[in-house]
Amino acid sequence: MASSAVTSASPAPSSTTPKKKRSSFWLYALVIAAAVLGVIFGFIFPHQAVSLKILATGFVNLIKMLIVPIIFTTIVLGIGSIAKAATVGKIGGLALLYFIIMSFVALVIGLTVGNIIKPGEGLDIGEMLNSGSSSASSDTGTIQDFVLGIIPDSLFAPFTDGEVISGLFVALLVGFAVQGMGEKAQPVLKVVEYLQKIVFRILNMIMWVAPIGAFGGMAALIGATGWGGLGSLIAVMVGFYITCALFVFLVLGAILYAFTRVNVFKFLGYLGKEFLLILATSSSETALPRLIAKMEHIGVDKAVVGITVPTGYSFNLDGTAIYLTMSSLFIADAMGTPMSIGEQIGLLLFMMIASKGAAGVSGAGIATLTAGLQAARPDLAQGTSIVLGIDRFMSEARALTNFAGNAIATLLVGTWTKEVDRDRVTKVLAGELPFDEARFEGGE
Repeated sequence: MASSAVTSASPAPSSTTPKKKRSSFWLYALVIAAAVLGVIFGFIFPHQAVSLKILATGFVNLIKMLIVPIIFTTIVLGIGSIAKAATVGKIGGLALLYFIIMSFVALVIGLTVGNIIKPGEGLDIGEMLNSGSSSASSDTGTIQDFVLGIIPDSLFAPFTDGEVISGLFVALLVGFAVQGMGEKAQPVLKVVEYLQKIVFRILNMIMWVAPIGAFGGMAALIGATGWGGLGSLIAVMVGFYITCALFVFLVLGAILYAFTRVNVFKFLGYLGKEFLLILATSSSETALPRLIAKMEHIGVDKAVVGITVPTGYSFNLDGTAIYLTMSSLFIADAMGTPMSIGEQIGLLLFMMIASKGAAGVSGAGIATLTAGLQAARPDLAQGTSIVLGIDRFMSEARALTNFAGNAIATLLVGTWTKEVDRDRVTKVLAGELPFDEARFEGGE
């Protein structure tokens, strides 16, 4: 398969610039510092701390303002990306099928673990979070009301009334309509692409208010619940890290060994420097150029790498999927209104689509979580503020899991399409053919 086809079908996202890395680091540090100060303030001045929830509510409302535009632009462009990936034949088809299956598995695992550990149970902070806010009721009416509610009054209504499900419906309609136009739709897709850049630029601007929201959210939570709230936050973080580790080493490791006979510990050890880079930046995007180079070095065909890796960075977000479902259940339990099985299934289906917009942009994970809650249970959307303070602590596990999933996916797709040199894989993992680090010296 020609490499030119690969390039046109799945362009790799640009690597993060040093300026963006520094900006991301300072935002990361500020959010953590604000969260810690919020905890301290909550313990020292509990009564005053509860009133600071307005800071967290304001931040969540800023995020909610962008939910429908994010979903619309992401879905429209995402459907276009799927069409392009499919045009490169068996490689793209297998990769997309695998990504869909593993996203579903990750979401189910997140729901399962969340239902088992229930770290937010007993906090009952729903009244505190929703008092004085305009959050919607959890009563969604009959099934008929729900179905009819999906259809907006006009094509542009979701952008003005903020209805997430209607916005998703319109995005799917526009996406498939654009897809059916073929090459004639390229100018439309270019406009949507520029619109997405503007929306995400606004989101990045809003994220600089995140430290204020994190301070208010953590202070209000600790002020209202004391040590119980802090223990619940630690429990959900530890549970998330353990779940991600089990998913990578047991689930993905078993699949990797079953089809390639490659030991997952040796394979991920080969990517050790990339994991350290991700750990330092909390973003798997920073390791993208090195992942492409290393997967080619280990013996996977350039065509497979060129299709699978960039597509996986948008469509194969296993860590993010686990985070979204676990956090949603934690918020529901903490607010004293647990999700029913039907609501969890609806959340899972929504997250299957919406999670594709949580890649590579600071704050997109929080935006997607808020969107999922707004769609499944609008009364829980304000609960996003209680995980804002620990979101940055969980971002490392998300990024590491996403990266591991994409690396394993690339080797699997290469194996299934018989586009991998198995002897070279063995020699590289044995240390007989070391990777040339010189090509990445000087900040490449």
